[in-house]
Amino acid sequence: MTWIILSLAGLCEVAWAISIKSTMGFTRLWPSLFTITAMAASMYLLSLAMRVIPVGTAYAVWTGIGAVGTAILGIIMLGESANIGRVIGIFMIVAGIIVLKISTE
Repeated sequence: MTWIILSLAGLCEVAWAISIKSTMGFTRLWPSLFTITAMAASMYLLSLAMRVIPVGTAYAVWTGIGAVGTAILGIIMLGESANIGRVIGIFMIVAGIIVLKISTE
């Protein structure tokens, strides 16, 4: 269950990272409220996961999910580049997350 909570924290990380652009510097109310809520949810869920998962592992997995998810959605939703270097980097982050998960059990 703790790993599911950490995964949800990572997904909230992706949500706020993608939505922050639409806040226009936090000048737009609804996108700003969504972004702040997703930030708070992400931090809260991360704190719950850290009750069981070591801090270094939890933080690395959380940021990894955020980085990979944001990069993929940036490519899909925002038309960002999907060059070979970015794709390899994404796969390397995913591999690192898998190794951390396996080595923590």
